[in-house]
Amino acid sequence: MARSHKPVVWSLFAGGGTFAAFVTPVMIFVTGLAVPLGLLSPETLAYDQMLAWVQNPAGKGLIFMAVFLPLWHAAHRLRITVHDFGIRCDALVSVVCYGAAMSATVVAGVFLFGI
Repeated sequence: MARSHKPVVWSLFAGGGTFAAFVTPVMIFVTGLAVPLGLLSPETLAYDQMLAWVQNPAGKGLIFMAVFLPLWHAAHRLRITVHDFGIRCDALVSVVCYGAAMSATVVAGVFLFGI
């Protein structure tokens, strides 16, 4: 029986979509509505507060997930979209899409964990 990488790809795709669906509205609310409307103090998004949050291991993990999972979700969506447009060289498209997601994940991790 041949082994498939589909469970890994589908779990990253589903995780990225789910994480983005739950986290993106909260980020939009906090940065786009709550602070400008005065529901939260402007100090909430002050540089010192954000730096302290990013230097915290839990903050780094959440930021990494906010970058990592949607990247893989987008890579899979892009691969399927290219297939729907009629480009049938799936091996090349997969390498390009998932390779770009892998590269961006590594770059994000290096920069984030270097803070």
